[in-house]
Amino acid sequence: MTGTLGAIADDFTGATDVAAAFRRGGLRTLLFFGVPPEDEATPPHDAIVIALKSRAIPAGEAVAASLEAVRWLRNRQAEQIYFKYCSTFDSTPRGNIGPVLDALSQASPPGGVVMTPSSPEHGRTQYQGHLFVGDTLLAESPMRDHPATPMTDSHLPRLLRAQTDTPVALITHDVVRRGETAVRAAIQSETGYVLVDALTEDDLRLLGRVAVNSPLVAGAAGLAAGLAAARASTAPPVTEAPTPTGPAAVLSGSCSARTLEQVAVMTSLGRPAYRLDPVTTPDPDALAAEALAWYDSLTAPGPLVYSSSSPADLKRTQQELGVARSAEILEKATGLIAVGLVQRGVRRLVAAGGETSGAIVTALDVHGGVIGAEAAPGVPWIHPVGDDRPALLLKSGNFGDPDLLATASGS
Repeated sequence: MTGTLGAIADDFTGATDVAAAFRRGGLRTLLFFGVPPEDEATPPHDAIVIALKSRAIPAGEAVAASLEAVRWLRNRQAEQIYFKYCSTFDSTPRGNIGPVLDALSQASPPGGVVMTPSSPEHGRTQYQGHLFVGDTLLAESPMRDHPATPMTDSHLPRLLRAQTDTPVALITHDVVRRGETAVRAAIQSETGYVLVDALTEDDLRLLGRVAVNSPLVAGAAGLAAGLAAARASTAPPVTEAPTPTGPAAVLSGSCSARTLEQVAVMTSLGRPAYRLDPVTTPDPDALAAEALAWYDSLTAPGPLVYSSSSPADLKRTQQELGVARSAEILEKATGLIAVGLVQRGVRRLVAAGGETSGAIVTALDVHGGVIGAEAAPGVPWIHPVGDDRPALLLKSGNFGDPDLLATASGS
């Protein structure tokens, strides 16, 4: 297959992850936040990723947004569609992975849909249909306590069957070990959704070769990298993008264990840090104004503004304000702070967390950009096209080494 590869991601940081995988695999990659207008300019490319905020919204809205995205991509000659969901399969029995897959399948030529959330570079693997986070089953990992999508089951076929009436098949690793011919034969004997075990990058490259001509494929960034490797031989070489420079700031809203480590590293290094407290200041405009006044008083570079908190503190905030209101206050305040930071000369913005990233991108009215160098696996710099907006680094909560926020915002 030599046409454009189009991807639809169910959140903003997931979109940057899959876009980085495409670029690392040798594909010139564009990323758009939301479905662009029909006349959107697109520099030369091999892959286009559309980032949606559809992971936790009502299933009907997620389906509608995904179908709008696939229509736009088809109009841009996308011959293959990749539905990117989280490597920890974040969802509930109501969706949204199953309903979106059903809609995309109906909008695609017939055929089984190869899929796996395996992404070994991020510590995610699928074995015997079970999803592991490192050496821990998903249901025994911190994802068990996720505030929006608590994952209390590790068996992927069972999780997906709760969300769809489409048949769900499993190809286990003993078949994968027998090689490409065996996997092709096993997939061709199935219909519907075909979850395939994958433990290594070699497994994912094999699946990429098997699925390279499939009209619809689904998974996390690992399988996306396998597809990119299978397609890259027909793509022009990708030139290396420079790492951006200029004043930097970090905005962190993720409450994942890894992000909390990264916040702790920044504070331990003596970086200026300001905590957003929506209980004390429940007005987002006032909350943002206080944070920007603090920023104006600084002399040290690379500050951190954060609402990231421990599960216990997060629970107390949500009990005090309600889940929806606390999220609304923090997202609006974060967007206002991002705008204020850019007005004050910040040229690099580092965001930790999907909702935080979405709030920043929306507030800055960033429609998309070219994928550049990675600060960590799956965390690339994004260079907005055609304007003077800052470079963005949008980090999924669980991604990156403990020092990522500090190094990405350093001089």
